[in-house]
Amino acid sequence: MSKRPFFETPGALFLLLFLWGSFSVPSSFGEDKLIETKGPVVITSATLTADNKARTALFEGSVVARTETMKIHADRMLVFYAEDGRITKIEADGNVRLIKGERVITAAKATYLAAEEKVIFDGQPKAVEGRNIVTGTRMIYLMKEDRSLVENSKVFMERSPSKGP
Repeated sequence: MSKRPFFETPGALFLLLFLWGSFSVPSSFGEDKLIETKGPVVITSATLTADNKARTALFEGSVVARTETMKIHADRMLVFYAEDGRITKIEADGNVRLIKGERVITAAKATYLAAEEKVIFDGQPKAVEGRNIVTGTRMIYLMKEDRSLVENSKVFMERSPSKGP
């Protein structure tokens, strides 16, 4: 009897998308609070390798994760999950780009740590919203506190046009 790969098993992708639904994404600018994804998440990639024993799912090749409000692009995305199905960690690397509205965060790598409720952007991270730009060597978003830490930061802010006399 031949055993089919996990990704060909009916419902396998649905399970991963269900698990992914608890993933949270940082809000780097503005007054937005933590953005929690609700509803379905669709992940597309050239390949998917799932390891049920290790509780990981590896998406490779033009990975795009979409929700109703955001999109995350990466060359590779490794999702770690616990026995109960909750996501514990996500490692995205290679041309990482998070897009939500006008907000775009790019980096070589992003790591989501569920237990610590934080996202770490490494490898020339850059956050852009409109004409405002924040760069650094590392960006850490502390979700519970709705606070960002940027190492070696450089900020470019567009001045609001002044209103007449």
